Amino acid sequence: MTTAQERIDGLVKENKIMVFMKGNKLMPQCGFSNTVVQILNTLGVPYETVDVLADQEIRQGVKEYSNWPTIPQVYINGEFLGGSDIMIEMYQKGELQEIVEVALAS
Repeated sequence: MTTAQERIDGLVKENKIMVFMKGNKLMPQCGFSNTVVQILNTLGVPYETVDVLADQEIRQGVKEYSNWPTIPQVYINGEFLGGSDIMIEMYQKGELQEIVEVALAS
């Protein structure tokens, strides 16, 4: 049987941009998750989401996986980037665009 940690690890490794959030990209269920979706949509890049509200194991597991207490959590190229505050900051500085381009090119 696969553990939550193994499932999370698989999702993070299989998807260039992976977002663990409340809701999904079409219907975010919280403001912070919505912010992350808006930023990624603005960049026009492909990304996958997992709704932590629909899966308690993942909801708890992802906090342990990243050692980060809050949702949403964004992973790019297998690396934990952070939540909405970090995404906003990196987007405003132009750093996020570069990271995303590098990830998608690899």
